Amino acid sequence: MTEERKVALEERPSAPKIVSQSRWVTTLRALRHRNFQLFFSGQMISLTGTWMQSVAQAWLVYNMTKSPLLLGTVGFASQIPVFLLSPFGGITADRVNRHRLLIGTQTCSMVLAGVLAWLTLSGHILVWQIFLLAGLLGVVNAFDIPVRQSFLVDMVGKEDLMNAIALNSSMFNGARVIGPAVAGILVAKIGEGWCFAANSVSYIAVIVGLLLMKVQSRQRSIKSSPVEDIVEGFRWVSKTKIIRALLLLIGLASLVGTPYTVLMPVFADKILHGGARGLGILMGATGVGALFGALTLAAKSGIKGLGRWVAITCAGLGVSLFCFSFSTSFWLSAFLLMPVGYSMMLQMGCCNTLIQTMVPDHLRGRVMSVYSMMYMGMAPFGAFFGGAMAHRFGAPITVSIGGVACVIGSFLFWRALPDLSIEARRLIVAQGLSGGEPPQELNAQPVEE
Repeated sequence: MTEERKVALEERPSAPKIVSQSRWVTTLRALRHRNFQLFFSGQMISLTGTWMQSVAQAWLVYNMTKSPLLLGTVGFASQIPVFLLSPFGGITADRVNRHRLLIGTQTCSMVLAGVLAWLTLSGHILVWQIFLLAGLLGVVNAFDIPVRQSFLVDMVGKEDLMNAIALNSSMFNGARVIGPAVAGILVAKIGEGWCFAANSVSYIAVIVGLLLMKVQSRQRSIKSSPVEDIVEGFRWVSKTKIIRALLLLIGLASLVGTPYTVLMPVFADKILHGGARGLGILMGATGVGALFGALTLAAKSGIKGLGRWVAITCAGLGVSLFCFSFSTSFWLSAFLLMPVGYSMMLQMGCCNTLIQTMVPDHLRGRVMSVYSMMYMGMAPFGAFFGGAMAHRFGAPITVSIGGVACVIGSFLFWRALPDLSIEARRLIVAQGLSGGEPPQELNAQPVEE
């Protein structure tokens, strides 16, 4: 055998390894920033606790009341403050030190979880107290969500922003897999109170991570009143067609697509007969799908095609929800919840990426507050009306109607996509950010094609 042939055979197996390493580097590139490493690790622990509390709280309310209407109402109480107060959270994120604001919101969340744990473990918990604490947490989230979304660019810069958004979603949904599964076991074994206590303790990880960060504070010139700044943000969103279309589609999916999470205890108990442990498995199945959706986005190196992904995933969400609503088999339902989670996460992640790519820096907090209003703020209306409809017509009919509405919304967005892509390309070039693709490629063809 010739020397050249030996060399060729030795080198051949290394090619796939190089490609594999390259893909991992692309997928995890935002983690090269120390601040994002601290944020990622702390949030992973904290969000696991958050999902534990979410499942345990839903089960506690259902166990105390056996009412789908009250399940929807407590969801309404926890999220309506986000809809009402997010504009103030957005303007605050654009005016003050985001790093310090985020430490403050996380500390408040820790205290509220601790109070809920103490009331539950002491045996003094009442339904109105759950509503009150859920509402106060909603007030905190109205400030926390816009500042957390805006803070990503402070940690990683514009170059790795898209990847940071995707990894942030991966972390969120990784916790969504672990948290409900652990909560289902703990609720069945030792009760809901210990889930609330674990959530309170978990906030220490993210607060410590934030305190260890070294973030350069950006000076923001304040030339107008808060009201004028809020109006400026809404005006920019309303006159920008692509942003408006993305936010409306997010709002639709949140309004009619997310009530299934509020009604999950009804499915777990009455329809699928899985109990508290079954509830944890069902929520965990949604998280598994969402995690794969987040990793799909993280592996993507550019924004080309994201508009088309938004339309397809919204339709996929609708079809999956429709099929899930009529399933009476526990494991089939769990399987169908994976594409539900995948589609929901990928749609929201793509929308988040496109919006943050197109928005000017000085408007970032305010525009992300509108994103919060559509994503989290419309959910309480969906939870309330979903609970009311489920009380009257049943949970399966309610979820199936939401699925059909998602499919209709995706069709309308798909039809408008060719015109919207022209404005999207102009905005992205204006911001000098193309998610890994050079601006000249954006000039050659529309972003979403």
